[in-house]
Amino acid sequence: MFIDKANIIIRAGNGGNGIVSFHREKYISRGGPDGGDGGKGGSVIFEVDPGENTLLPFRYRHHFYAENGQDGKSSKMYGKNGQDLIIKIPPGTIIR
Repeated sequence: MFIDKANIIIRAGNGGNGIVSFHREKYISRGGPDGGDGGKGGSVIFEVDPGENTLLPFRYRHHFYAENGQDGKSSKMYGKNGQDLIIKIPPGTIIR
C-alpha cells in the first residue's frame, strides 16, 4: 500500500523543574542555596531515510512525543536531559 499524505501530532519534551533547596551541614548555619536546575527537554528531529518510499508507518501511529527532562535535585545536582526523538521520513517529504 502506498500512502503519500499523513497528518501527525508531534511535541518536543518539556524541560524539568528546578528545585528550591538550601545547604544543610552540621555547625554551619545559613549554608546558602544549593538546588539544581532541571534537565532540557528532548527535541524532535526529522531524518531522511533513502530506504523509505511511503508514509505508511504514519497511518498506524499519529502521535510522537520527545522525552521530558527530569527535575533537579538538592546538592546542586542537575536533572537529566530528555532524549531526542528521531522520525525517519522518505526523501522528498514536505513538512508543514
